[in-house]
Amino acid sequence: MPIIAVANSKGGVGKSTTAVHLAAWLYEQGHRVTLADCDTQQSSSEWIREAVPGVKTVRLDNPNHILNELPNLITETDYVVCDGPGSQTETSRALLLRAHLAIVPCKASMLEVRALAKATEVLRQAQDIRGGVPKAIIVLSMVGKNYRLTKDMKDAAAALGLPLARTAMTLRQIYADAPGQCAVVWKLGSRAREAADEIRALFAEILPEAKRGKKLKAKH
Repeated sequence: MPIIAVANSKGGVGKSTTAVHLAAWLYEQGHRVTLADCDTQQSSSEWIREAVPGVKTVRLDNPNHILNELPNLITETDYVVCDGPGSQTETSRALLLRAHLAIVPCKASMLEVRALAKATEVLRQAQDIRGGVPKAIIVLSMVGKNYRLTKDMKDAAAALGLPLARTAMTLRQIYADAPGQCAVVWKLGSRAREAADEIRALFAEILPEAKRGKKLKAKH
């Protein structure tokens, strides 16, 4: 089963939010999940330990540890979700040399999409070395509620040779509140319903095979 890297060399694009919610969603589908926190801030591992204690966490912010330990982790779990660093580093390179899938969050603007050409340089190098692996998909994040994807943005994404997820993550205060509440959005009640529906739809789109996993028994 795959190693999934949430990667973009730019910070502040929603990597930790995506990684934590993805790990939580996979766990709720009945899978064994490990979150590998590869960012020096180590915020995602602290967040998910409180939010979803059933998800195993490890911290791997050293390139050699990533290269050596990720293959071992995947032998004892169904999915490893890696929260990548917010910089163009050897850590990013090591992560993408081991991942099977890269999810690339990107703010919804032409400036940000064009910047992906540089941000995805390490991704393209890894794909060249590994014959097209990891597969990758761009996810638009922090999208305004009235946002409409323009042809220019579609063309800019297509020029990178990367698919663009149909489902985007809207700019919502609830995503910013979730770490402080030590929870994922679908545990935050009715005010988070739209965010919960949106992010679950995103993961079902990207990983339809994971949704068919055995459901966990309801816990009381």
